[in-house]
Amino acid sequence: MEFTASQIASFIDGQIIGDESTVITGVSPIENGESGHLSFIAQDRFSHFLDTSKCSVIIVSEKLIDKVNYNPTLIVVKDAYLSFQILMNLYQEMQGRKEGIETGSSIHDTAVIGEKAYIGAFTYVSEKAKIGEGSQIYPHVYIGKGVKIGKNCKIDSGARIYDYCIIGDNCVIHSNTVVGGDGFGFQPTAEGFKKIPQLGNVIIEDDVEIGSNCSIDRATIGSTIIGKGTKIDNLIQIAHNVKIGQNNVIAAQAGIAGSTTIGDWNQIGGQVGVVGHIKIGNQVKIQAQSGVNSSVSDKETLYGSPAISYNDYLRNYVHFRNFTEIVRRINNLEDTSKDKTNE
Repeated sequence: MEFTASQIASFIDGQIIGDESTVITGVSPIENGESGHLSFIAQDRFSHFLDTSKCSVIIVSEKLIDKVNYNPTLIVVKDAYLSFQILMNLYQEMQGRKEGIETGSSIHDTAVIGEKAYIGAFTYVSEKAKIGEGSQIYPHVYIGKGVKIGKNCKIDSGARIYDYCIIGDNCVIHSNTVVGGDGFGFQPTAEGFKKIPQLGNVIIEDDVEIGSNCSIDRATIGSTIIGKGTKIDNLIQIAHNVKIGQNNVIAAQAGIAGSTTIGDWNQIGGQVGVVGHIKIGNQVKIQAQSGVNSSVSDKETLYGSPAISYNDYLRNYVHFRNFTEIVRRINNLEDTSKDKTNE
């Protein structure tokens, strides 16, 4: 698709410096710009590309403009990063949505498929499942018995949604994620570990996005819950009966053990481990690779394993790095003290 600088500026309410008729046919990272491509600059550390980039059109934050003439055509906006996001969303919408049921899919007679939905080839939709209007179910997806999927969702190839799980509106679940697998529940006995039946489900509320290769386990009884607006990265384990609130972000390879409750607006870094049966408050930040083994109050920032206050960790780490020297000095002080005692 081709757009002129003038057309692009109209989408994001930008002001043009240069040739408004410049045509772009693609996008590039600013570091690897190409003629005929569009890019953006939102931070001062990239501002030198305004003079050196090969891109034909650059969206730039107004605070970075310091002269009248530039080589590429510029579209000046208040926030270039936000404006570029708006353009990407518009472009995605222009691609259109698939509709209809492809050959090779299998849909149970009692399943309900909403208007303008898409069911890809080799997808299986079980009995009494409901798929909402405009939702996109890509090839090789499994939809279990009694599953409910809301409007305008996207379930990518290879995902598995097990029986009786519920997914709200405008959700995205990426490839090979499993929603509703059995929780890790076993009772130790003299004969070995006996499986505890996992009879609950998973509820995913509206506007949630879940990355690829995640496992979100069904509850033993009741529901595992992912709150509205939460975004989950790839390769994440969420155990049975976990309750996650609204608008959380959880980075890759994090693991949350069973029956833990997490509040709203938290940021959980990559490879964070959270033990079971604790509560994490609201607006908490947990740095990457931290291990959380006790409940956390609102607005704390944690680091380390076991995780402690971020500022305490940094102060302690300074001493840890110098631990060998500190021990040597203590030993010297002890030796000096012994010498004085023996005099």
